[in-house]
Amino acid sequence: MTDYRDVNRAAWDDRAAAHAASSDYKVQRFADPGHLSAVVRFDVPLLGDISGLRGVHLQCHIGTDTVSLSRLGATMTGVDFSPKSLDEARRIAKLAGQDVRFVQSDVYDAVDAVGDGYDLVYTGIGALCWLPDIRKWARTVAALLRPGGRLFIREGHPVLWSLDYDRTDGVLALQEPYFETEKPQVYEDEGSYAAKDTAFTHNTTHEWNHGLGEIVTAVLDAGLTLTGLVEHKTVPWEALPGGQMTEVQENEWQLIDRPDRLPHTYTLQAVKA
Repeated sequence: MTDYRDVNRAAWDDRAAAHAASSDYKVQRFADPGHLSAVVRFDVPLLGDISGLRGVHLQCHIGTDTVSLSRLGATMTGVDFSPKSLDEARRIAKLAGQDVRFVQSDVYDAVDAVGDGYDLVYTGIGALCWLPDIRKWARTVAALLRPGGRLFIREGHPVLWSLDYDRTDGVLALQEPYFETEKPQVYEDEGSYAAKDTAFTHNTTHEWNHGLGEIVTAVLDAGLTLTGLVEHKTVPWEALPGGQMTEVQENEWQLIDRPDRLPHTYTLQAVKA
């Protein structure tokens, strides 16, 4: 496999069932009609009322956030390139009693796969690092939205992505590229953030970082108007190893030592003119 999509799809297919069974995703809690994913609960104060909106969730993985958005009253479509992930997403939607459409597609082909005219494009939390071209992503978002429609993304901060994750001495050292590069960073990881004790077969991934300025500029150049940009001091997974982080609220982790040093995540919102 040489295409980055084939390589990454194999890794996500391999991990989908393990993620759905993990304690991180808390899938069985969706049997409770009031349950929302921790990610969406964090988003709600900035997301606001989405009832009655027609939304699409790009790179939805196993759909826990997509189902949660549906529970908030939006008519949701989830898009992901991993068929195994979408199998789990459909199962979770059924468990939750939510009518959510899930469509297999690469992000850049989303308009052809699910159409346009959406009120809301939602994405984030470990999504953009799988895409080689942030400008093409922003153009795709703009094409999906109706005039007046909104982009909402909470994502790992590019400073966080560029850190040296092998260090456990408390020093925050920049090791990986901060800016988008032509060639991907190629990683080998036998585990997973949500299933650390499971051995997998497909362990190679191709990833790219995108600087915050690159992301904002891509959104503006695609014809969207920036309406919000907030940097957060927590991240919804234990991003740094070796006991460097503590869980300050459910599924939100923060650097223990001087957390003000590190932008952990950000929320960006924009509207199509």
